[in-house]
Amino acid sequence: MARKEPLLSAFKGGVLRLREDGGPCTDTSPHLASLCQLLECILRKGLRREWSFMPGRRVAASRCPWQGALVSLFPTEPAWGFRRRDYWHWLEQLPTGDSGRPTPLSISIQKAGSCEKARTAQGRGRYFLRLALQGKVLAAAMQQLAQTPRLLEVQHTVGELWGEPLPTGDGQRNGGVINGGVSLFQFYDPVSSILGNEDLLEPFLSLLLVVTEMDFSLDLQNCSFLDESWLLPVCITYETVPCRVLGMVLRYVDGRVFVTEVLPESQVEVDEVVLAGDVLDEINGCSLRNAYSGQAGAMLQKLKGQPLSFRLLRWQWHDGGVYEPLLPYLKVLKEKEPRFQLQRSPRCRGEGESQRLQGGRLLYNLRYLGRTGTGEYSGKEVLDRAIPAVLERHSAAQEVLFDVKEAEVLVQEKTSSKLLCRYPYPTISCVGRCMDSSNLFAFCVAASPESPDGSTFDCLVFASSSEQECEEIIRRIAAGFKHTEWFV
Repeated sequence: MARKEPLLSAFKGGVLRLREDGGPCTDTSPHLASLCQLLECILRKGLRREWSFMPGRRVAASRCPWQGALVSLFPTEPAWGFRRRDYWHWLEQLPTGDSGRPTPLSISIQKAGSCEKARTAQGRGRYFLRLALQGKVLAAAMQQLAQTPRLLEVQHTVGELWGEPLPTGDGQRNGGVINGGVSLFQFYDPVSSILGNEDLLEPFLSLLLVVTEMDFSLDLQNCSFLDESWLLPVCITYETVPCRVLGMVLRYVDGRVFVTEVLPESQVEVDEVVLAGDVLDEINGCSLRNAYSGQAGAMLQKLKGQPLSFRLLRWQWHDGGVYEPLLPYLKVLKEKEPRFQLQRSPRCRGEGESQRLQGGRLLYNLRYLGRTGTGEYSGKEVLDRAIPAVLERHSAAQEVLFDVKEAEVLVQEKTSSKLLCRYPYPTISCVGRCMDSSNLFAFCVAASPESPDGSTFDCLVFASSSEQECEEIIRRIAAGFKHTEWFV
């Protein structure tokens, strides 16, 4: 009769809770991290440790196959002779398949092994588990393990020490040398483990098949902290136009690149995305994990004049507090720069119902009043005529979301977020407001084919909730002119 295993009971409960959430499971699902932790505990339960008595030679306590005696070899220098094994060490040894062609499982293992952001066996193992959940290959990995006895009970010989394999119990030579091992040992203890126990492995595989039927939509690029924790930081993408000075002050702490200050009047401050305390994770797809001092600056110098895309890891977690794995880094950062302070919001951002966050960006709730053609005239002087012309029509106002991005302006329908129009800065000729209507502003753009009267330029008019917000939008669009002028 199989023993009752609490970890399997807990894992079953976690699977059921995740299924009850409904829909694809994402990184924000409340039960995902706990399920992954339980899965990791199961994979680690009963793992045998390794000892080595010379560099490159591994040994474990086991029964000598040719003499029936218990062999227990221990290093004379434990400090360099002890190696803790993790589940990743057998995952990376799984066969790739009989045909030699890549399989979804082998591709996931290869991606985990080559991940630049995971530096430890723990990090690579966790990255594989996330890949396997999304790729639905987790059950296949465990089935492959069960069908590969050499991984559950790997034959390592000391033959390489003396130039030939040692004989096995039946007098045959054992040629199964892996990494110059020493003795017969097992990855999993059949008594205390789940994966090494046939009675427990079967229900575990059944649960994994249930997990395989579930859909996962995970941000697989968000993996830079898997070495330390299953908790993932808030990750956003920040895109900006080429400019002479971005305006970020950077500091390197243990291979991570921190933003310690956002300079006033800079492109970064205008874009209102980056905050002091955030971590630069990637620049244009290149990882900054384990970065050397000055690496980010060197990369930006090489990319001068090109559009930039940053992946940022927020210092602030979903609950509003500090992302816990960052605490040791922030302590060191504070020691190096006593004046450093975490920045909770952009300096230019105001609080209120007139603004909305969408995907980490600031959007304005505005009313679109309409457009009118201005013919061939596109200078700021036409705004004094165009704005009253739109108001005199008394057209129904449309509620919209207004997004001042790094290289363009986007206008979305408020209720559905459907994109209504987009205007790159080179197509905008002027922006401003009438002094008589402090909460109204307008800008002129190169006319679209459906423009009224076949005009060359159109003027679009919007109403904001306050004079202050109106001035802020005008200032941000004007800053877009400034930062894209030389690039255009």
